[in-house]
Amino acid sequence: MAKYTVNQLPVSTLLAQVQSEQIAIPELQRPFVWDSIKVRDLMDSLYRGFPVGYLITWQSVGAHLKGGITAAHQQILIDGQQRVTAIQAAIAGLPVVTKKYSKKRITIAFNPLTEEFATLTPVIRKDPQWISDISEIFKSAAAFKFVTNYLRVNENVDQDIAAENIARLAEIRNAQIGVIALSDDLDVETVSEIFIRINSKGVPLSSADFAMSKIATYGDRGRNLRKLIDYFCHLAVAPHAYEDIAENDSAFSQSKYFAQVAWLRYDAEDLYDPSYNDIVRVAGLVGFNRGKASSIVSELSGRDPESRKVDVDRIPLAYDKLESALFEITSKYQFENFVMLIKSAGFISSKLINSKNALNFAYALYLKLRQDKSISEGERKRITRRWFVMSVLTGRHSGSFESTWEQDMRRITQLGADEYLAQIESADLSDGFWRVTLPQNLETTGTNSPYFQSFIAAQVVSGARGFLSRHITVSTMQEHSGDIHHVVPKNYLVKAGFKDRAEYNQVANYALTETAVNIAIKDAPPADYLSRIRLQIETQKLDLGEIVNGTDLDKNLQENALPINLESVDAANYLEFLAERRVLMARTIQRYYEAL
Repeated sequence: MAKYTVNQLPVSTLLAQVQSEQIAIPELQRPFVWDSIKVRDLMDSLYRGFPVGYLITWQSVGAHLKGGITAAHQQILIDGQQRVTAIQAAIAGLPVVTKKYSKKRITIAFNPLTEEFATLTPVIRKDPQWISDISEIFKSAAAFKFVTNYLRVNENVDQDIAAENIARLAEIRNAQIGVIALSDDLDVETVSEIFIRINSKGVPLSSADFAMSKIATYGDRGRNLRKLIDYFCHLAVAPHAYEDIAENDSAFSQSKYFAQVAWLRYDAEDLYDPSYNDIVRVAGLVGFNRGKASSIVSELSGRDPESRKVDVDRIPLAYDKLESALFEITSKYQFENFVMLIKSAGFISSKLINSKNALNFAYALYLKLRQDKSISEGERKRITRRWFVMSVLTGRHSGSFESTWEQDMRRITQLGADEYLAQIESADLSDGFWRVTLPQNLETTGTNSPYFQSFIAAQVVSGARGFLSRHITVSTMQEHSGDIHHVVPKNYLVKAGFKDRAEYNQVANYALTETAVNIAIKDAPPADYLSRIRLQIETQKLDLGEIVNGTDLDKNLQENALPINLESVDAANYLEFLAERRVLMARTIQRYYEAL
């Protein structure tokens, strides 16, 4: 069976099909990113008969068109949105959406004498030789009347050339644009592969892009659901955009969908700022127990996962599930409670989280557990918190995670989250993991290592103070200011022969400390700076400031998973120190995890 067909459509037919929604442009609700120069150049290419590239569409079954009609086959435009929007702007005179979600015209002018296109300016508007807005000629019922009016104003120009070029301009409506229509029975992965092969830039098109396009095809409801996702993600990052959306998208701002995300205008939290890709994936898990974004496309297309056949009666039910899931995901109460839950696990800053997928699945799990009324809120939080940290430590949601997501959600449904989590812990967090695997994983230099981040989270939960700090906690330093300090200073190690960054920048040689303490320590080895501290303890002279107090020094070392004999560490036994510190850090993380 052919995977696609290739057609040539006149510009006028293309615009008519877009207007009637036979071809859906899901990006129209998003800001137009082309500048007016690109629009001008596109008009010039159409005028001169130059190729402008193929549009790529994908058939969508059961989409809603204007007037309540259900389309047997609607084409979703998956490549060429900006070109079609530019043609609509210049030829049909339709406004585009700006970055502030306001609407503005991009007006293209044309000089019939020089055959030049230009963005309209006040100077051009005053010059009678220019047609200030080319959309006027396409709106005109008869081109010859337009020509007559132009020549009446410009009596002294070469009227034959002017008339000929105006007629040629009007012929843009008949310019042919190639459309590659992909078959509706292709899966998302195949469509994406074809897209990449056709697209000269080789830009990947994610399954979430397809899902967003598919969501928007279901009439006003679909467009509103898509906007709900888009605006939620945008406001989570830029709350100030609320006024722009409210002012410039009046129809949506009066809907229940906008009311659902209005709370974000006061949101200053940046721990979890999901993208539309994240929201689509979470919605797939919450609404359909499906881990692949492409599965949402199948569900919204009415495709039965068992028979693989399309049943249009399934489509409204699928949109009901999607809307319900999205309202749960974007709920102020649910979202804020989930963020607080993650913070209670010690991950109080986005700097401590480098796996968005771990957050996404944990949020979906939390929402799914809320659907089970037999589980208390405390138990839901305990399971979700523990699952999140487990997934961070094991890298469960990295790599090809989609199949794992589906399997996990299926097993959670079958066995219950608590029992299934216990099975995973037995297999992946055995005694061997804590004693051998985790210390090995801590043999790294990156502070963005999930294992080092988990260690910091463990310190946050335990209330540990910064290295050699008397009062200031790791939590305070993480939220405000603090330095990653080399326990055995870098310059000291370099002078001793450790030239490789992979040696002196080991995370086992790191500790969070106050800036003042870091400066006071300078490049001295532990024997020197600790002896000064012990001397200050004995003489009660606080020459290094408010560092540690009395026998509190040993406790501070324990809080930072440092050996009590740190004072004896030097260049000669530095590598042994690293090995011992990794074991101590692993024990700290284990105690923390088991207490979650």
